[in-house]
Amino acid sequence: VVEETLPTLNAQGKKIGVLKPRLYRPWSSEDFLNALPKTVKRIAVLDKTKEPGSLGEPLFLDVVSTIQEAGRNIKVIGGRWGLGQKEFTPRCVAAVADNLYAQHPKERFTVGIEDDVTHLSLPLGKELNVSHHDTVQCLIFGYGSDGTVGANKNATKIIGDNTDLFVQAYFAYGSQKAGGLTMSHLRFSPEPIRSYYSVQHADYVGCHNPTYLDMYRMTDHLKENGTFCLNSPFTTVEEWNKHVPAGVRKALAEKNAKVFNVDAFKVAEECGMG
Repeated sequence: VVEETLPTLNAQGKKIGVLKPRLYRPWSSEDFLNALPKTVKRIAVLDKTKEPGSLGEPLFLDVVSTIQEAGRNIKVIGGRWGLGQKEFTPRCVAAVADNLYAQHPKERFTVGIEDDVTHLSLPLGKELNVSHHDTVQCLIFGYGSDGTVGANKNATKIIGDNTDLFVQAYFAYGSQKAGGLTMSHLRFSPEPIRSYYSVQHADYVGCHNPTYLDMYRMTDHLKENGTFCLNSPFTTVEEWNKHVPAGVRKALAEKNAKVFNVDAFKVAEECGMG
C-alpha cells in the first residue's frame, strides 16, 4: 500500500521513500544502513503489533538502536497499524507522511485505529485513489446463499484466465450459513494490482437486495459517473421514487451515475431457474 501511494504523495512535493525489511530475525544493522539513503532526515517505523509494557514495538526499537549506534542524526518515530482488523489504506499512508513533515510530529502514534483513550491516532483526510487509471473496481452487496459470491469468483477466474488483465477479488461475509450480508471487492487492471485493501472508489456498485438501501451507505464508495445496479421489482419511476430512499437517489444524481434496475428474481423464474 505504501509503495502504491508514494508516487502520488511525491507528485505533491513530498520526498518520501519506503524501506521494507524482508528478513526480520536475525536483524541486520549493516544491511539496513546500506539500504538507507544518506539524505534521510526522518523515519517512521510501522509495526503491526502491540507489546504492552514495552518502551516501543520490536521493529521500532531495532531501528532506533541501529541509527543510534551508527551515529546518524535521524529522528525516528514509530506507530502501529492494522490491529483489530483495521484497514491500512492510502489515506493512512498520507497521514503518516503528514506526521513526518509536521514541525512537531507525534513520536508514538496509531494509524487507521481510532484511539479515543490515549489519543495517539493520526487524523485521516479524504481517501486517495492511487490505483492505475485503467483499473476497474467493483463493489457488490449480496445476500448470503444468493449465489453472488460464487458468481463473482467464477467471473474473476474467467477474466483472469482468458484475458491479459490482472485480477483481484476480496470477499467479506459473516458466519451465517444463509441470509447475511456478503460484500465482493473486485479489481481488473492492465497493470499489476498493489491495492491490498477493500474497494474505496468503485466504478460499479451492485446491490442485490433492495432492503440494503436503507441499511448501508453503498453509494459513498461510488465514483463520479460510475454505474449503480439494483436488483429489485421496482421497474417504474413511480416505484423507484416510492421505495428507493431519497438520500440514495440524491447521491446517484450528484455523482451523475448510470443507474440500472434488474428484476433478476423475475428473470430467473421465467427461465425456470427460480
